[in-house]
Amino acid sequence: MNMGLTEHEQFIVNLLHKNNNKMNYKQIQIACENEFEGVRLILKGLKEKGYVSFEGIIPNFASEIELIRDY
Repeated sequence: MNMGLTEHEQFIVNLLHKNNNKMNYKQIQIACENEFEGVRLILKGLKEKGYVSFEGIIPNFASEIELIRDY
């Protein structure tokens, strides 16, 4: 476990890792909806920390999210 990541950030990193390091935002949102809220802001934070890549500052439903760094 990386102490630099929150539990929710780790959940999303693990989810991406299990899905060949790439998912669209809607898939991530659906996978997380019963776990926690605020997926967009969590992804924004992961991008700022250098873990994921996507176009723009905050992802939208069409965004492709790619894991670029594992913990």
